[in-house]
Amino acid sequence: MTTLGKRLDGKVVLISGAASDIGVAIASRCIAEGASVVCADLDPEAAARTARELGPAALDVRCDVTDLESARASVELTQSRFGRLDGYVHNAAAPWHDGSVEDLDPVHWHQEIDVSLTGAFLMSRFVVPAMRNIGGGSIVLVASQLGHVAAARSVAYCAGKAGLIHLARLMAVDHADAGIRVNSLSPGAVRTGRLLRSWPSLDEADMKLGPAHVLGRIGRPEEIGAGAAFLLSEDASFVTATDLLVDGGYTAR
Repeated sequence: MTTLGKRLDGKVVLISGAASDIGVAIASRCIAEGASVVCADLDPEAAARTARELGPAALDVRCDVTDLESARASVELTQSRFGRLDGYVHNAAAPWHDGSVEDLDPVHWHQEIDVSLTGAFLMSRFVVPAMRNIGGGSIVLVASQLGHVAAARSVAYCAGKAGLIHLARLMAVDHADAGIRVNSLSPGAVRTGRLLRSWPSLDEADMKLGPAHVLGRIGRPEEIGAGAAFLLSEDASFVTATDLLVDGGYTAR
């Protein structure tokens, strides 16, 4: 078992989509490494439950990343409670919808792009000045290995995640002089509840999807949490404008 240090000691991290499997894992890892965490989620009860489970270093807030005022309020709450904002992880995600450009419901297209891409833009609109005020910080946009490669009938999901990867690069260039690093983090298939929409069990999903990954298995949420903690920490002080693939080698093939 890895012995955790305190790479995030004294830092404050805001995480959207914090009540999901990966969001919980990222928040848990940040707490373990010494950070205070604000668990933001569209589901306020789930956000509150996550914060309670994490303990006194965690705070919950309802946040709709597609709404400008909700984004503003979540950042302002973080600052008022903790006095600073050092890290932001954009982990909010929309439901996946099957479809090509011919038959995907435009409502579902807009939902994916609004949450993944526009949500990152709106949250960052307030995160960036909050970080500039304290001399810098780290922003992590959770994308996907499918932002690099095409998957059939996944036009909205793949386009949204690819957009996030490039948005991170653009933001990194724009805000480097403020001491702000911006990266994306692209998981492969991970053992989360989202897979149960397509597979009867996580074990069956692992059996079917695992061979597509060089390591022969799908990932665990805590492995994504470890990647996010690295990017948020000073261990990644010379890492910006890049995409960290935590995909078990999926894109190598």
